[in-house]
Amino acid sequence: MQKGEWEALAYLGNTLFKSGNLAEAEKQLRAAIGILESLRPGLDDSHKVTIFDTQVLTYTLLQQVLIAGGKPEAALEIAERGRTRAFVELLAQQLSPTQAAQSAIAVAPPTIQQIQTIAKKQNATLVQYSIVPERFLLQGKLRGVASKLMIWAIKPTGEIAFRQVDIKELKQQKTSLKELVVESRFFREKSRSEAARKQLYQLLIEPIAEFLPSNPNSRVIFIGQDYLFLLPFPALQSPTGQYLIEKHTLSTAPAIQVLDLTHQQRQRLAARYAEPLQGKNVLIVGNPAMPLELPPLPGAEQEALAIAKLFNTKAIIGDKATKTSIMQQLPKARLIHLATHGLLDDIQKLGIPGAIALAPSQTDDGFLTSGEILNLRLNAELVVLSACHTGQGEITGDGVIGLSRSLIVAGVPSTIVSLWAVPDTPTALLMTDFYRHLQQNPDKAQALRSAMLTTMKQYPEPINWAAFTLLGEAQ
Repeated sequence: MQKGEWEALAYLGNTLFKSGNLAEAEKQLRAAIGILESLRPGLDDSHKVTIFDTQVLTYTLLQQVLIAGGKPEAALEIAERGRTRAFVELLAQQLSPTQAAQSAIAVAPPTIQQIQTIAKKQNATLVQYSIVPERFLLQGKLRGVASKLMIWAIKPTGEIAFRQVDIKELKQQKTSLKELVVESRFFREKSRSEAARKQLYQLLIEPIAEFLPSNPNSRVIFIGQDYLFLLPFPALQSPTGQYLIEKHTLSTAPAIQVLDLTHQQRQRLAARYAEPLQGKNVLIVGNPAMPLELPPLPGAEQEALAIAKLFNTKAIIGDKATKTSIMQQLPKARLIHLATHGLLDDIQKLGIPGAIALAPSQTDDGFLTSGEILNLRLNAELVVLSACHTGQGEITGDGVIGLSRSLIVAGVPSTIVSLWAVPDTPTALLMTDFYRHLQQNPDKAQALRSAMLTTMKQYPEPINWAAFTLLGEAQ
């Protein structure tokens, strides 16, 4: 009955919107969303994600109604309310199990004032995107051709700017926003990839460029949606060919509210770790004896050895890097660096894709899966997955379900993951340089930017340096 009532209200809201009755359309759509949200309590994470996928377009329609009514800040609240709710609830429960179980307030979506406070705490400009489909569908995931982009820029001062970009013309060019994102990563055709990255810069960055910081050390945090999670923001190019990473310090997040929760994780760990980082707190793994005849990664081994030397510790390599041994050490580590193969597969068929290859033993196959990480209690300030595809996974209305999501839920406020199959030698250079900078400057986003710029000088093509993205906290 509730499902039928929600659909009726959503259809009615859509009809009212098309007829220009914005006030009544907003009323009906808010009522529809209220019913949808009442279905989530008591469900497990996977079922929350599934039910959320039926809701995405209702939230998007309400954003359109609010924008048409001249309420961009209210639309931002709905944009934030309409993403990663299962992720937020899962993370909040991990941070405060009793409170999250007993109080809906603990996971309530943020108000505009709270969003402004998050930007201030992060000392960063937040840029949130919302994709508007060409037509309104009530069932299924967001698919088909996007017709508009909604973009909000929230400065650390609290100032909020809104821009709406019409992208229907892409259809006339026989392409789409999604196809441009795919082409931006298609490095084998250099001219095609570069053209896509320049066009994406025009669509995604130019509309809000005046609101971005002029100081290259000031951070910009991108909150994407759907296939925008796969976009290499550092490699976007201005009309003059300048890369975005040359102008700004960048990081990403699945939602603004997730930043508030990763900030709480960082505060928990700051109280735990008063002393400077020591080698004994660092877990570095490189080129384990590979399971399932995966090819060895000698570059990853050299990378791990070089990084271990920086921290005056020993890297764990080869057959010593067993899954059993590494899992025992993970909860005790303050910094975790895993240089190995990353897989997108759902190895254990539990609905959570992603796995890290470690050395197998008599009791396991060597794959550390996203599902297993999700159930750990980690105390690392930073986890770096120096492996292929570790930032990917199943894209849902609740964000990317995969390794990065599991690490954050397990207690890690900052993760660095990759968006594609990274080349061995340039990655070793980038990672070693990243840690050198990090030892001098605790800002992880600035350290990653510096490492990208260093690697770019020796390996100019973006495939060599733009794959890695920082999720969560920079400090």
